[in-house]
Amino acid sequence: MHLTRRNRILRVSPAIREMVAETVLKPSDFIAPMFIVEGQQVKEEISSMPGYYRMSIDLAIEEVQQLWSLGIRSVLLFIKCTDDRKDNTGAEALNPNGLMQRSIRAIKAACPAMVVMTDVALDPFSTFGHDGIVQGAEIVNDATVEVLAQMSVSHAQAGADFVAPSDMMDGRIAAIRNALEMAGFHNTGIMAYSAKYASCFYGPFRDALDSAPGFGDKKTYQMDFANRTEAIKEVMMDIEEGADIVMVKPAMAYLDIIREVKNNVQVPVSAYHVSGEYAMIKAAAKMGWLNEEKAIMESLTSIKRAGATLIATYFAKEAATMLQR
Repeated sequence: MHLTRRNRILRVSPAIREMVAETVLKPSDFIAPMFIVEGQQVKEEISSMPGYYRMSIDLAIEEVQQLWSLGIRSVLLFIKCTDDRKDNTGAEALNPNGLMQRSIRAIKAACPAMVVMTDVALDPFSTFGHDGIVQGAEIVNDATVEVLAQMSVSHAQAGADFVAPSDMMDGRIAAIRNALEMAGFHNTGIMAYSAKYASCFYGPFRDALDSAPGFGDKKTYQMDFANRTEAIKEVMMDIEEGADIVMVKPAMAYLDIIREVKNNVQVPVSAYHVSGEYAMIKAAAKMGWLNEEKAIMESLTSIKRAGATLIATYFAKEAATMLQR
């Protein structure tokens, strides 16, 4: 045959494939989530997330330093609040000496250049396990937003570089931005969970923080997974209200949403490769049904290819290690 174009020429060797790759992963693409608990020298494996741990602050500091050495430049902090400090007002979330605030200060002191992002939501602090204040059977919006704004300022005071509201309450980005400005934190960023879906893929995360809803579900505030254009509306409103980075969550089952968002905005887009997506790969690899390392790299590359600038993933450390080989 005499062909004008042979597409396989660009696939002949690893060097050629690397030269013409359209999507390239690097460690600084990753945001590493961290679960922090009280105590000293505490490292508890999360049963539904094999190989992932809750850590006390001292060990979290060591982990952050390892992540930095691998080229990861951002961590996203979550704390496991003890039951005796949970209520329906978020009081512990505002404690200037709470676990989150102490974690921020300690990590920034040990690794000042690391970008510290913090979860802003009430579910870890709630006796009901919901992302907002509960009145009767309703998760109320406006009273919740007031607490989220105060919580964001508290994190900024402790040294957070970005606050990451994950609650999906209406108007919280504007309230948080205004509160940060009024408190003088003009350089504190907001990474908004703008298109966060009511997904079954969050199960292992809720095990990690003991934050499953005590009644009902989260469908009155998180998005319906059947909807696409609603995601664009939510994202654009968050940008108008002052979000610096917008997020789509989950990632792998929502690649179309990531691309749709990317095509409509001029701010960085992040995606959260969530706990259920992590657990599925780990479980399949344990059974010998797929190659774990190849599945990790293919999954993360697909998320970046879809349009994510940043990827929050529990595979951050493993992937960064693989990329250094």
